[in-house]
Formats: sequence, structure tokens, C-alpha cells
Amino acid sequence: MRKVRKAVIPVAGLGTRFLPATKAMPKEMLTIVDRPVVQYAVDEAYEAGIEHIVFVTGRNKAIIEDYFDAQPELLDTLAQSGKHEQRMALDRLLPQPGATSFTRQQAPLGLGHAVWCARDIVGDEPFALLLPDMVSYGKRGCLAGAMDLYDSVGGNVVTVEQCDPLETNRYGIVGRGRAAGSGFQITEMVEKPAPSVAPSNYYINGRYILQPEIFDILGNQERGAGNEIQLTDAMVRLSQSQPFHGQLFEGRMFDCGSKEGFIQANVAFALARNDIRNSVLDPIRELLSYHDAKSDAA
Repeated sequence: MRKVRKAVIPVAGLGTRFLPATKAMPKEMLTIVDRPVVQYAVDEAYEAGIEHIVFVTGRNKAIIEDYFDAQPELLDTLAQSGKHEQRMALDRLLPQPGATSFTRQQAPLGLGHAVWCARDIVGDEPFALLLPDMVSYGKRGCLAGAMDLYDSVGGNVVTVEQCDPLETNRYGIVGRGRAAGSGFQITEMVEKPAPSVAPSNYYINGRYILQPEIFDILGNQERGAGNEIQLTDAMVRLSQSQPFHGQLFEGRMFDCGSKEGFIQANVAFALARNDIRNSVLDPIRELLSYHDAKSDAA
């Protein structure tokens, strides 16, 4: 079984759901407390043992590459100002030399196309895929659990959570088969099925471990929904020749591509921080009381 060393993080999306904020700033650089969204995906990848990260970027995303680069002037200024704690924090976030790559998705042709754009950098080896909009929250990162399952069963792995059975038409849903390692065999994958025909309420939540044969399939993939190259369609084809397994994530994934999920993530991560928890929690309680009183008065 080949080790998973590389991870692909697609960051080429336009972020239209966050306009006007994303008119001049990539959505991946919006901050959850004091770190950009994309940093959480990178931290999760490193926690899971990833050695090299491939960012698939688009136009107006150069700031992401700059963020993961050294900034000697800033570090010198912090050192001269005696802000050693902040300087060390930046040093810890800096990737090792040669441990990141950036490639460009020059046309908005969907997630499948973005993954395909990383083919030459990933090469002929299995890789992880993390959708940065989906931010993992829990004692352990979502990808780490997927890696545990991969190490025991190999093949392809996707992580899942459970949704309301009446909302399966909002997600990519998998069929649950027999237990395998810490997860289960996937019997089918269906994009946004109606509740009446959904094989389960287990939905794919944005973390994958895929074998390199997916690239050949994506390279010949016809466009699907939205006139885009759909990753799910390619995984269905790959599942005809290779096993897929699901790993249930015990934490929670926040969809930070939506305003609601982004705000929820900020609250959750702020409350998890001992240095700011009380200064955040008390105002939240006051605001809730204020709005409850206002609603009662109306």
C-alpha cells in the first residue's frame, strides 16, 4: 500500500456567495477568528501526516501564495518591536521549503477539473483532497480519521457525516455497506438524491483519499451538472474497478462557503479559545437576550 504524501487543496472558486467582501479578497482568506479559512485545511493536512500540499488557484488568488511565503520585512519588524510571540507564531505557520506547489485552473470548469489540474504535480501516487470551504472542528481533524481507515483497507476513502433524511437532496449521498476497519464499504454514490430514493443519509463532507487513476477518468470526463466536470461522476466510474470506503467523522464540519456556516465557525472556534472565550460568550448572551426581548415586544 502506497503512503499518502500529497494533498490537493482547490482554491480557485470565485466566492460569489460572499460578495462584496470577496470582490478584492479570495474567500479562502476570510478569517475564522485570526486565521484565514485556508490555514485550517493546511493545518488539518499536516496533522494527518501530509508532506506536500498542492494548491489549485485561479485569477486574483496570488495573495494565497504570498500568505504561505516568507516575509522577512515583517519578521524583522516584529523582532525589533519585541513581539517575539507573534514572530514565532508566523514561523510555525510557514511551510518547509519545497513543501507547497501552486498550479492554475484557468477556466471555471468545476471541482473535477480543479483536481485534474494537479495531475502532473501529484504524479502516480494516492493523494488527499481537502475542500477548504469545509472547516473541520473536533478533537481530531477529519482527514486524520480518513488516513487511519486508508492505512487499514487501502483503496479510496471519503469522509461522511449524517444529515437530516429529508435533506438528502442537498448533498452527495453514499450507500452504506458492510463494516470495514473503522469505516464501511460504499455501495453507491448519488449526487443530491430525493429523500424517497436516497440510499442513506450519509453525505460526503469534503475530505477524500483518492488513487491516481482518477486523473485519467477526469481527463476524459464529459461535463455534467452545471456544465462542469463533476468529481462525483468520476468517482462513480472509478468505483467500478476500485473499492471505496466511508469514514464517519465524529466532529463537525462547518460549511464556510455559506454565510451561516462561516459565522457558526467563528463562534465555535472563538468559544474554544481560552484567551477570548469569556469576552465572546458574555456579549453573545447579551445579544440573545436583547433580540429575545425585542421579539417578545413585537
